[in-house]
Amino acid sequence: QVQLVESGGGLVQPGGSLRLSCVASGSIFSRYTMGWYRQAPGNQRELVATITRGGSENYADSVKGRFTISRDNAKNTVFLQMNNLKPEDTAAYYCNAALGGVSFWGQGTHVTVSS
Repeated sequence: QVQLVESGGGLVQPGGSLRLSCVASGSIFSRYTMGWYRQAPGNQRELVATITRGGSENYADSVKGRFTISRDNAKNTVFLQMNNLKPEDTAAYYCNAALGGVSFWGQGTHVTVSS
């Protein structure tokens, strides 16, 4: 079992930056592929970025070059640095931990990009 707690969301103007954090507890964090997903009102949840236990990163085309995922296995934490934010990035952002077909989710943190 893995418990995930996200933080770092908020209101930011277009072009601004935010850094999301997700702290994991309850299992061996370093073994999991960690990811960030988002869900805007009326839309399905979509992949934003993932990072494997070996550090390989994968990004949705819509965030490439603007967002960076990273992990600190010593602190059981995964980060999402979001730069040059756009109104279409507005969504609830969810942390995910996946291993061997089993997946865990956090409660989400809201990001609003608006002037």
